[in-house]
Amino acid sequence: MSRKWQAGDGKTGMKDIIVGVLALQGDFREHINILKKLDIGAVEIKFPYQLDSIDGLIIPGGESTTIKKLFDRYGFRDRISEFCRSGRPLFGTCAGLILLAGDVSGEGRQMGLIDIDVERNAYGRQIESFEHGISLNLNHKKGGRKFNSVFIRAPKIIRTGKNVKVLGKYEDQIVLARENNILVCAFHPELTEDTRVHEYFINMVKDNLKEH
Repeated sequence: MSRKWQAGDGKTGMKDIIVGVLALQGDFREHINILKKLDIGAVEIKFPYQLDSIDGLIIPGGESTTIKKLFDRYGFRDRISEFCRSGRPLFGTCAGLILLAGDVSGEGRQMGLIDIDVERNAYGRQIESFEHGISLNLNHKKGGRKFNSVFIRAPKIIRTGKNVKVLGKYEDQIVLARENNILVCAFHPELTEDTRVHEYFINMVKDNLKEH
């Protein structure tokens, strides 16, 4: 096998997993490095047509306002919504979380692909960035080694819908959550050596391929 992460496609037996990382702005290279570390096929996504050939998509941290403008300029908004409706998994970190959310405090409606409302820059400015070990609830397993989470101008999830599953908290605040095929994260898992959050997302991709 050319990669260790593969899934049955129901026809040919096995299929290499290909994950795209939106590469319009932000720390997309760090996500790609994590995917390569996991031996995953990783593609920089710069044009909407590229979404047709990938199994999962990561929207990285960065400037959400800038990314939103580029979404509209290049026609990504409808294509990403279509990608989501197809059942393929999406993973938004920091700015990606904001873009996928239902509503942003003081700004109004976003893409609305996951039933959460958020507050932008809720943990302070860039110079107030911090790291904190948090407990994760991945694959129905609580406890274990804490995840060293990096918060940089991070958004805060201030409301979750009834179908949103909480996967991680900082103190009493939700910072990692999932609804169906959407995973969102307020911190930056790509800035650590710990690959557990990315592995969880890859398993979402793998499970979706098995079902389709």
